[in-house]
Amino acid sequence: KTSKLATFLTGLCTISCGGDYESNAILDVKDVVSTDILNLEAAALAIQSNAPAADADGWNSTDDADAVNAMRADWHDARVAYERIEGAIAVLFPDLDASTDERYDGFIGEADDNDLFDGEGVTGVHAIERILWADSHSDTVVAFESSLSGYTEAAFPANEAEADAFANELVQRFVDDAALMGSEFEPLALDAAAAYEGVVGSMAEQVEKITLAYTGEAESRYAGHTLADMVANLEGGLAIYSAFSEWIIAEGGEAEDTAVLDGFARVLETYNAFSGNALPAVPATWNPDSPTDDDLATDYGIIWSMLDTESNPDAEGSLVSAMVEAAAIIGIEVAL
Repeated sequence: KTSKLATFLTGLCTISCGGDYESNAILDVKDVVSTDILNLEAAALAIQSNAPAADADGWNSTDDADAVNAMRADWHDARVAYERIEGAIAVLFPDLDASTDERYDGFIGEADDNDLFDGEGVTGVHAIERILWADSHSDTVVAFESSLSGYTEAAFPANEAEADAFANELVQRFVDDAALMGSEFEPLALDAAAAYEGVVGSMAEQVEKITLAYTGEAESRYAGHTLADMVANLEGGLAIYSAFSEWIIAEGGEAEDTAVLDGFARVLETYNAFSGNALPAVPATWNPDSPTDDDLATDYGIIWSMLDTESNPDAEGSLVSAMVEAAAIIGIEVAL
């Protein structure tokens, strides 16, 4: 039985301890996104700093192995930082999302780009990735990309001009875009509903990421990094959702909050069962419209099946259905 004194103290703490839960949630989301934008810019600058000095024969992964390995590690940091905030940036800054995160096929579907190293046309994290792993593209990826109109084979910089352009045009564009995200995000007044919906939308992104692997269109296909992308995307979504937990619980949604956290844990547990950064191989007989039981039992099928369920708002107990129910507790109607 709650005493009058306890009731008074609870009300006092609601006022003095930051009881405006919606405002607190927005501030927490701002902190999460701002931190990862800073990490993105720092990683972009590190790629630029570690690029070999431009010389007559450019650079490659054999003669400049240490520098290339350093840039690949920096690229990993950049990719993780962006995946953590992809849902927010795609909604808030669609043009910057495109220049930073569009895939090669998306760019050349709009216009040919025969210059791999300048800061126009094909740009961003995957343009850089395509060069850094130019010597290790899978046969599936090459088969897919070489069938595209306007295809240009990936390559390391072969001369001084290309090496200079890589660092001072292509990577500089990446640095500039990351800095612009930060400067435009800092004064932005966020909408709680939009921020929450961005997290829900990120689960649809998870399904897209694994589905595209079937045709060689996976996002981080050159580095074999798509599973790591999905882990970072999920962890970023959890960080942003967690900004709303206190508000949901305060409105009586403790059970709903627990259900959401359990859902995130289930997805992460499935990912953590597989080692490395790459998605498991797609079965040769995979049919995305009607996968067989045998194919669903493969490593790829296990992840695909889990995501197909957890992202389904109509599947009882799924992560997305739990997120929709938790949102309703705080008056947010999720548009699906």
